[in-house]
Amino acid sequence: MTIERIIRSMAGFFVLLSLALGVEESPLFASRWFLAFTAFVGLNLFQSGFTGFCPPEILLRKLGCKSGCGQ
Repeated sequence: MTIERIIRSMAGFFVLLSLALGVEESPLFASRWFLAFTAFVGLNLFQSGFTGFCPPEILLRKLGCKSGCGQ
């Protein structure tokens, strides 16, 4: 699995998890403040699209994951 796919999977998982924990109708509801984490992930994805800077990418590269075209 490439760095790009790992990051996309992580972002998707974090968004779904934070929605499950932040929406009152969810059986996993903990606090509405988890919706702030959803916004944080979205803002990071947005800025990464423009700047190319992604902190998880740096960490994954140091852990030895390979980079690729994401396919």
